[in-house]
Amino acid sequence: MKASILTVLLFLTIAWSWPVAAQNSPHNAGRFEQGNFVLTVDLRWDQAQQKEFAHLYNLDSVEVKLIFEGRFKQLADSTAWTPRLLRPGVIELSRALAREASTGLDSRLVLFEDFDPKGTFAKPEPAVFGTNKLSREGVIICRDGRCCFFLPGNREAKKVYLSGSFNQWSTRQQPMQKVDSGWISCIDLEAGKYLYKFIVDGKWQHDPNNRLKEKDGHRGSNSVMFAENHMFRLKGHDQARRVIVSGSFNNWNEKELLMRRVKDGWELPVFLGKGTHAYKFIVDGAWITDPENPNFRPDGRNNLNSFLGIGDTLMFSLKGFQDARKVVLSGTFNNWNRDELLMEKTPTGWEFPYVLGPGNYEYKFIVDGRWMTDPANPITNGEGDFANSFISFKPNHIFRLAGRQDAKGVIVSGSFNNWSHHSYRMIREGNDWVLHLHLSPGRYSYKFVVDGKWIPDEANPLWEENEFGTGNSVVWIK
Repeated sequence: MKASILTVLLFLTIAWSWPVAAQNSPHNAGRFEQGNFVLTVDLRWDQAQQKEFAHLYNLDSVEVKLIFEGRFKQLADSTAWTPRLLRPGVIELSRALAREASTGLDSRLVLFEDFDPKGTFAKPEPAVFGTNKLSREGVIICRDGRCCFFLPGNREAKKVYLSGSFNQWSTRQQPMQKVDSGWISCIDLEAGKYLYKFIVDGKWQHDPNNRLKEKDGHRGSNSVMFAENHMFRLKGHDQARRVIVSGSFNNWNEKELLMRRVKDGWELPVFLGKGTHAYKFIVDGAWITDPENPNFRPDGRNNLNSFLGIGDTLMFSLKGFQDARKVVLSGTFNNWNRDELLMEKTPTGWEFPYVLGPGNYEYKFIVDGRWMTDPANPITNGEGDFANSFISFKPNHIFRLAGRQDAKGVIVSGSFNNWSHHSYRMIREGNDWVLHLHLSPGRYSYKFVVDGKWIPDEANPLWEENEFGTGNSVVWIK
């Protein structure tokens, strides 16, 4: 009771002092409002206050520069912040809470008793695959893109909410409905990995029937669930005591994915990321391909693996070489296996369809044992014998450098490729040097390397200082 009274008094004190403090102190600039984190910024702050403001809310130098120079259109176009003028000299910045996953905001900014910063700022780590590990059957059920969460018990609770990375950790958006044996809530979810918690009468709690948890970076953890998109099935084998599915998606782990017995065999629902996946079943220690799947290929060790693809198909083609006896496709997408992807001969050359997820890939053809780059693709990474053909599948950003017609070679390098000066070679398109890339959402710094000389992107006004005092260009991928 005392704690609740103190919380209310603290909230009232902050609320009453807000109009004055918001203009004069960076410490009181932040608040949470309708699923957004909002900052009220006094443009009259001096440099010391600006520095303190940047430190408190984890803003980089580019964002601070745009804010206090009044370049709000560039701020809106190039960052996650949405600016709004409140009155002369005072602006408001807002961004979705889900984007604050790594900021580590000060817990003193939390104004509401039922608000949990540990959960709110968490987003799931990337996953190639996953399967749910529930200690009680039926507490999470996903069918046709709709997932239902069930929390048993808690019959005396007045209000229960479901909160997670799927609803930007909202504390009010997803109320659960009370039923005879607990609480239930259903939500439409795309296939993937999600973090979540329950809020029972204002108190956050893990899912007690879910064994999967992930650290939130704040000495706590969240429950983890997967919205599945594939069902592994093996019919028959009624006398088997143990059946496991293993594949390239889990590094061929022989113990991890134990299948469950069903009426006509064995099954296991899983989430699989986009791309091509090799797999096999292990029946009481014996490895077998999927008898219901006609797609299988050699693994390079005189064995066969079953294959499945999730996503879109890219057709790799090699023109000519009609006299070749064997042509193989090999690349980063299959760990450079030199025996797996046997290309099919056509009237004009060789081809192989391969399912890929969005991303950047390197590859080569192996013609009768001889490795070669793709003669139809001018983009390569590396140099000499270590050069590979490069392709960006479903790119979402274009790097462009105008002019420099006399340059022999231009490379784009940055935080997205560990500042390599050999990869991501650009090509000429008209009067520009261009490269299409797929980049995950986030913030990246970069430069161009023109005939060995590092230069910033002169067409990009966003930049940050580096340790050499030469500056790096900055790009945001939304």
